Amino acid sequence: MVTSAVEIEPRASDVSTTDDELVVELVDGRRLAIPLAWFPRLLHATSAERAKWQLLGDGLGIHWPDIDEDISVHGLLRGFRANPARQAAPRDAAAPQTPS
Repeated sequence: MVTSAVEIEPRASDVSTTDDELVVELVDGRRLAIPLAWFPRLLHATSAERAKWQLLGDGLGIHWPDIDEDISVHGLLRGFRANPARQAAPRDAAAPQTPS
């Protein structure tokens, strides 16, 4: 007798943040808590910007329109951090100075 496992894509149902963590609730009841330090755009965003998120692909990903950040649930489960090339500078960083 041959049996095969059914592969189910993990999907988010709710998202929240604390000062230190991104918290993602999955439809299967799991709860992921990931350090915000892994996602500098979220870390440096305001709480209002973090609160404005959208589920993509019926929960396969999460999008923050105000900071142009996209994170896949699959990536969170695999432990992927933000791509260093897309990291944003802190908002309070000094503006670059031009030579006089």
